[in-house]
Amino acid sequence: MEEGVMSQLQFFTVLSALWLALAWVPYILDRILIRGLMGALANPSPQDKPQSPWAQRAHRAHIVGVELFVAFAPLSLLASILMPTADHPGGLGAAFFFGMLIHYIVYALGIPVARTAAFAVAAISSILLGLSLLTMG
Repeated sequence: MEEGVMSQLQFFTVLSALWLALAWVPYILDRILIRGLMGALANPSPQDKPQSPWAQRAHRAHIVGVELFVAFAPLSLLASILMPTADHPGGLGAAFFFGMLIHYIVYALGIPVARTAAFAVAAISSILLGLSLLTMG
């Protein structure tokens, strides 16, 4: 691979990290709308007005995305180092990113079966990437 050019795996790993860095924005905006700016900035309290159901689901989806990324990111780094010319890690990176993104969207919308399927795509992508690393050579 040419120096300074990202592989497909690296590209989708960066997109995944960027998405997770921004995925908190929708539910924080809802918190501001529900509780006001000062209420959103205050420490949580049992007396807080509950957020919209979609925002509560988006918050949980963001947490799940971070948990998925914790497994995927180091596997992606290792695959970039140990399998720099292999094509399949890039496809697994794309599947991870789109699975995680779709999971967030359908979870926030409250679509249960699609949520689980999208989660499975992202999780299985990580598993396959790990197995590829274990079986290389």
